[in-house]
Amino acid sequence: MTTRILVVDDQEVVRAAFEALLATQPDLAVVGSAADGAEAVRLCAERRPDVVLMDVRMPVMDGIEATRRIVAREPRPHVLVLTTFDLDEHVYAALEAGASGFLLKDVTAERLFEAVRVIASGDALLAPGVTRRLVAEFARLRAAVEPPGPAVDAAVASLTPREREVLLLVAEGLSNPEIAARLVVGEETVKTHVSRVLTKLGLRDRTQAVVLAYESGLVVPGGH
Repeated sequence: MTTRILVVDDQEVVRAAFEALLATQPDLAVVGSAADGAEAVRLCAERRPDVVLMDVRMPVMDGIEATRRIVAREPRPHVLVLTTFDLDEHVYAALEAGASGFLLKDVTAERLFEAVRVIASGDALLAPGVTRRLVAEFARLRAAVEPPGPAVDAAVASLTPREREVLLLVAEGLSNPEIAARLVVGEETVKTHVSRVLTKLGLRDRTQAVVLAYESGLVVPGGH
């Protein structure tokens, strides 16, 4: 099965480089490219990509607003944010808007291919160590100013002990097979638990679950 990809970046050389790399893989196909967020939103509706490689800082419409609009529509592609450095507050905002992970622009070719395939599968977090560090830092800063409300607390409290355990493991960046091995259960059982956690918390994906786990205080930054 071929994964359809839309490349979004305001720098033509960056778009061309990613397109050329992705074109070398028989299971990956670039179906379009955009120089700003507004064009990305339009092309997503037309081309229906599975994965969007999204720059953050762009003219006309930035990647955060574009991500928010893209994931609000069906069919909903997975958005992979591109950034030049990992601890970037704009990346955190993009994750909150619905992006499923991020990549550094100086990523190796093999890491790029792996990231696109992983995010297309909807399974594991990308670069979990870096993702957790970024989420933990900005969740800590935001929680100091704007603590989570009672609705979030109530949603977390509604989780069963096993669901809470699964959420904590997701927040560690573990994939479904890794969680299954840790809990000594089947992978399908883990998928069911993850699905229930996302539904109860009203979340789109695993990355948002990590954000909420930190913001709610369920996971303490530096606690892993």
